[in-house]
Amino acid sequence: MFTVTPATAADVPTILHLIRSLAEYEKLSHEVVATEDSLSAALFGERPGAECLIARENGEPVGFALYFHNFSTFLSRRGLYLEDLFVEPAQRGKGYGKALLQKLAQIAVELGCGRLEWSVLDWNAPAIGFYESLGAKLMTEWRIFRLTGEALQTFAATRDSPT
Repeated sequence: MFTVTPATAADVPTILHLIRSLAEYEKLSHEVVATEDSLSAALFGERPGAECLIARENGEPVGFALYFHNFSTFLSRRGLYLEDLFVEPAQRGKGYGKALLQKLAQIAVELGCGRLEWSVLDWNAPAIGFYESLGAKLMTEWRIFRLTGEALQTFAATRDSPT
């Protein structure tokens, strides 16, 4: 039996395990600083910043999708941004990733969102092929920029004024 359900606070240890598994797959384990406490606050605290779906086979977690709302000024509508989608390697090829994405698409439609979007690492050819098979469009003309860590702190502290 297979289910996709919204995560609950009791799922935080499972979500953190899946995040760490994703980071290992992406060769980014060194970047994971999330803890159960920080994840619990982010997903289930006073002002949740994201939501999560858990895929289960016979009650056992096999994958997750973590997402949040964004906004399109051109559409003047909110959207859903898929931050992370992960299915355990031993469970791939069974349709679990597609089921997670379909549930997200259903949520987006129910909420009147104008789009569902996400990023993928350029070396992840299996994921790119999978997404394209669903009808998703690769946005080749866009590049992601990021300020983080010391660069973010330094820029935020800059007090330059327009001239």
